[in-house]
Amino acid sequence: MSAFARLLTQSPVLESVIRSAQIVAATEAPTLIVGETGTGKELMAQALHESSRRSRQPFVAINCAAIPETLVESELFGHRRGAFTGALEDRLGHVRSAQGGTLFLDEIGELPLAAQAKLLRFLESGEVQPVGESRPQRVDARIVAATHRDLHARVREGLFREDLYYRLQVVPIELPPLRERQGDAEWLLSRFLDEFAARHGLQPPRLTLAARRRLAAHRWPGNVRELRNLAERLVVFFSGREVDAGNLPADIAPQALAAGLSRFTLPEQGIDLERLESDMIRQALDRAGGNKSRAARLLGLSRDTLLYRLKKFAIEA
Repeated sequence: MSAFARLLTQSPVLESVIRSAQIVAATEAPTLIVGETGTGKELMAQALHESSRRSRQPFVAINCAAIPETLVESELFGHRRGAFTGALEDRLGHVRSAQGGTLFLDEIGELPLAAQAKLLRFLESGEVQPVGESRPQRVDARIVAATHRDLHARVREGLFREDLYYRLQVVPIELPPLRERQGDAEWLLSRFLDEFAARHGLQPPRLTLAARRRLAAHRWPGNVRELRNLAERLVVFFSGREVDAGNLPADIAPQALAAGLSRFTLPEQGIDLERLESDMIRQALDRAGGNKSRAARLLGLSRDTLLYRLKKFAIEA
């Protein structure tokens, strides 16, 4: 089974991203995975590693946001015994621990500027200098980073080094949010209900039409992680029973849809939704001067989703 098979989907948008990632996996290029919380960034990083020539070597994952700022350099690059108060023994650090394999830096946007400079040096020279060491050491490790933040905005704010940003941006992979993966939410929910029912020795619940409609209108801010957690909760509390809209958690509600509809009035004669979508895409491209990334932001879409819709409507930028 392909390492990418754990990224469950029937969506052409995500399938396109996975095809690109399979090409990237065979390279040694630093890779930046971008996506909202819960979209599967670590799963993607693991798949990249397992599909690479480094698959038999370590995959070391670290959450940059979870390391105290005073310990970041030591945690990443290691230290010599006695290098600072509390350094009671030598420490390899995560970069050297990933020798021959892949180092996954989750939430790279939270990395302090001083550590960013050292990471850039490693990317450019393949060398790290542990705290307290007089000479640098060579390390062979591929860097895969991930973030849910807009790193370009953090560069403008002076919180992220521009040179490191472009070094990581060599092959970016953008994971679409669940709300842009048409049909995936309902399909995944059915899979997860069966999965958790089997795991807990229970019967999967049955969803009423009202419950399905309410779920279909939900924006899924927590993406697949949120959907998976909901599925397990429904199995535990409604095993073999019917789940109606009123049984769903209070935060599962069509609030975003209702807010959007309140600004528009449907004409009595109705509308051609596909034509409206096509017109909006053309207007966004015009306003963005043909720049697809900017047009995607104007529409609230990922770039890959926009490219899919340009192909769908045969629109040339």
